[in-house]
Amino acid sequence: YQDTNNLQYLLASTLAGGYENICVVGDDDQSIYRFRGATIENILSFEKQYPKCRTIRLEENYRSTKNILEASNAVIRNNQGRKGKELWTQHDQGEAIHCYTAMNEHDEAQYVAAQILGDISAGKSWKDHAVLYRMNAQSNQLEQAFKRNAIPYRIIGGIRFFDRAEVKDMLAYLCVINFPGDDLRLGRIINNPPRGIGQKTIDTAQALAAQEGVHLWDIVNNAGQYPELQKAAAKLGQFAELIRDLRQCSQDLSLPDFYEEVVQRTGYAAMLEQKRTIEDRTRLENVREVASSIQNYLDNAVDEPSLAGFLDEIALYTDLDSHDSGEDCVIMMTMHSAKGLEFPVVFVVGVEEGIFPGIRAIGEPEEMEEERRLCYVAMTRAKERLHMTCANQRMIFGRTSSNRPSRFLGEIPAELVERSGHDRRGEDGEHKWQPPQRRQRQRPVYDRGYSVGAGYSGSSYTSSPSSVPTEKSGARTLGMSRPVTALPSFQKGDTVVHTAFGRGMITGYTPMGGDALIEIAFDEGGTKKLMLKAAAQHMTKEEAEN
Repeated sequence: YQDTNNLQYLLASTLAGGYENICVVGDDDQSIYRFRGATIENILSFEKQYPKCRTIRLEENYRSTKNILEASNAVIRNNQGRKGKELWTQHDQGEAIHCYTAMNEHDEAQYVAAQILGDISAGKSWKDHAVLYRMNAQSNQLEQAFKRNAIPYRIIGGIRFFDRAEVKDMLAYLCVINFPGDDLRLGRIINNPPRGIGQKTIDTAQALAAQEGVHLWDIVNNAGQYPELQKAAAKLGQFAELIRDLRQCSQDLSLPDFYEEVVQRTGYAAMLEQKRTIEDRTRLENVREVASSIQNYLDNAVDEPSLAGFLDEIALYTDLDSHDSGEDCVIMMTMHSAKGLEFPVVFVVGVEEGIFPGIRAIGEPEEMEEERRLCYVAMTRAKERLHMTCANQRMIFGRTSSNRPSRFLGEIPAELVERSGHDRRGEDGEHKWQPPQRRQRQRPVYDRGYSVGAGYSGSSYTSSPSSVPTEKSGARTLGMSRPVTALPSFQKGDTVVHTAFGRGMITGYTPMGGDALIEIAFDEGGTKKLMLKAAAQHMTKEEAEN
């Protein structure tokens, strides 16, 4: 009943009629659909509307440990607009809430991957784990970390980042700019956004290309020479000029600046901005988030960064095992999608001011209380262990910012929390904030002693982070060149034992810049594609018997 809107409220009241014969079930602390028109006042004022009603409180929780419930109760207690209740359980006290402060979004994703792999080696299943985030765009870095480490995952209520239509559109532009002869992707973007180039014109151009045995681009770039295309020649010429100009930009600008030119000059951003719907605003955020993938590539590039190198890396990620068949996989979803579900281990990521709670809620009491209810819902999805993470510095939608840890973390009693990571705190325990600085590459340390490969020179992580500032790219300098480190000594034909996947044989080995893509046929886990540096952290070579 906490999620009913005004029309549903009127319908229920009408059905109850003068007899006031009505029974409703709801939890005001889980009212999280205000953005869809739900009105929490319906349940808060129920007893006022029906003063003779009987209220039955269901406060015993059969899901979570005492620590998780006490932490959740402490957070939601800060809301004013609620009936008030205290969940309790007969379960054990359980583990403390694990609060990890990451250096940045990459470190956060690697922490999650490391914890999951540690659990798998200890006997847990992939499906015991869920990762909850406030916005769909946050899945990007998590997906990449999971793919590097062959962690099977499935996104509930959403689409994998690189499978989203708007992301495919932007990558198609980049592919065509890099190689105009990519007929498939050229056909995808030639009238996207609409440029007055109809499907009949595209079909005619494709037929001419097939007839002459040339690429579609060759026809588009010389449209004025073909009588069949005379009516559309001017518009095709404008599109061809756009691609030629952007090809020049790819040579003259840094990758981030070049991508911004593509977003603006193609008209794609303007198209989404004009529509002004929630869905298109989310699509625009995903378009911006591609810039974060570009920065991630620059931060970890071993060879001289280039547009072609970035596209190769993205192709590699999309080529790695998708793992979305079968039920045993890590579940990823927004906090809204998680309502009603439960998992032994839950990660609530991005718990920072401006992310969660969102920027629109700050300064708006009703919105803030809704965000706090959402936090309560997310926390109470966990049965045995709850991880909550924040980052000192985060790039999202192509912009880097330094955010405070969320107020929700501060509302959890200190005795219920186990902190780790890179917390910015002074001797008085208060957070000390620094202005945004140049992005730094550091080697993280994880409290469970389980590391993941992430392009950090292939070495194991140390207990004292060492910072190496990444210098700002110039017009022709797309990134920093870094010393190439020796790859772990695995090769095709080696028999290996992986902590999560068991025994297998390396059947494929493809060098990839400063890393390598290996294919391993496991005795029980099937064939998997892994990045060598990531895999080497979790596997050993099985020595042949004499």
